[in-house]
Amino acid sequence: MIDSTLFQNKKAAYYTLGCKLNFAETSTIGKLLAEEGIRRVRPGETADICVINTCSVTELADKKCRQAIRRIGKEHPGAFVVVTGCYAQLKPEEVAHIEGVDLVLGAEQKLDILHYLHDLTKHEGAGEVFSSASKDIRKFMPSCSADDRTRHFLKVQDGCDYFCSYCTIPFARGRSRNGSIESLVKQAEEVARQGGKEIVLTGVNIGDFGKTTGERFIDLIRALDEVEGIARYRISSIEPNLVTDEVIDFVAASQRFAPHFHIPLQSGSDEVLKLMRRRYDTALFRHKVEKIKSVMPDAFIGVDVIVGTRGETDAFFEDSRRFIESLDVTQLHVFSYSERPGTQALKIDYVVSPEVKHARSQALLDISDQKLHAFYEVHIGREADVLFEHTEKGGLMHGFTENYIKVEAPFEASWVNETRRVRLGGWNEDRTALLILHS
Repeated sequence: MIDSTLFQNKKAAYYTLGCKLNFAETSTIGKLLAEEGIRRVRPGETADICVINTCSVTELADKKCRQAIRRIGKEHPGAFVVVTGCYAQLKPEEVAHIEGVDLVLGAEQKLDILHYLHDLTKHEGAGEVFSSASKDIRKFMPSCSADDRTRHFLKVQDGCDYFCSYCTIPFARGRSRNGSIESLVKQAEEVARQGGKEIVLTGVNIGDFGKTTGERFIDLIRALDEVEGIARYRISSIEPNLVTDEVIDFVAASQRFAPHFHIPLQSGSDEVLKLMRRRYDTALFRHKVEKIKSVMPDAFIGVDVIVGTRGETDAFFEDSRRFIESLDVTQLHVFSYSERPGTQALKIDYVVSPEVKHARSQALLDISDQKLHAFYEVHIGREADVLFEHTEKGGLMHGFTENYIKVEAPFEASWVNETRRVRLGGWNEDRTALLILHS
């Protein structure tokens, strides 16, 4: 039984590091606390409770989490500090010993936060830890969040069964699991009732949807496509071996699913892909890109790449660079390899220096810039439907086309969260968006 008097007149601050999935879960935690009367802290106020949802995808992410925890503790002196998320799951005792931390919740416990807030008394020593081993993380906890623009992020899946050699996510998030199609459709219908126009489907390995319910990802997107009131869906990162031709053809024919894909390649070298224990080769990846472009010539295709992994020799990187350059993709998201404790990649002998990682990263970022700008240039002069967002800066607003071209226009309040048919003009001043010629 929760003592409701404990939370009277309490204020909470929420901090999220990492992926959109974390943001969705933080939003759910905020709703749970709000239902108990805990309001969100306002600017200039000191919070009674601080909830920090962490990331641990790289060593740098761990460092940023530690810095954020210490900084937040100083910003809200006396606040009861709760830390959760991937860093808290992987290294709970380390987190518990960071100054100011009172409570550490693992992946299985994070959305049951109210059960662990028995009192808000600061701890003298290390924080209290409640965490389960990764093999025991079984619950799927639904989450949906709205960002400060127009998008909602709907969590459809969690966890991963892939165990790539460089990755700790299966240990931080547990095994693959998901919500039911029926429950996710209900959440989408609620977003529509609230006036939401765009939903991004999020998860750890969303193409693996159905492991716990016996359903399929294609059946999920077919069901969501029928929800009235949602103008657009976007599919977040999906593994190349799981973005089936059936899924691609459905998106091409759909009125609501945007021609926008985000597909992790990680390396364009088949030898490195084997070392990474990825479940595809470059031939399959090329087929997926060509299939998308054959049915959706204007589709935006974002690609994740990791440079400097153990085993990536100069020759292997050059193979990767040439392969990526040959692909008809739109933009690269480039990450430098970070060694993670407990991963199989640590058994690979060849180590890439930080200087070489930086040079390789810059080479791919240059290719990315060329591809993105070429993609935008092709669309200048064309008409497109743009969903405009709330943000106003310098008298300007922006939005995105279905195929994720950023568009800038003079701020018009009546356009916020509305889709407008516009003609795309030339570049804005910093070449980050296209201007509109007329509405």
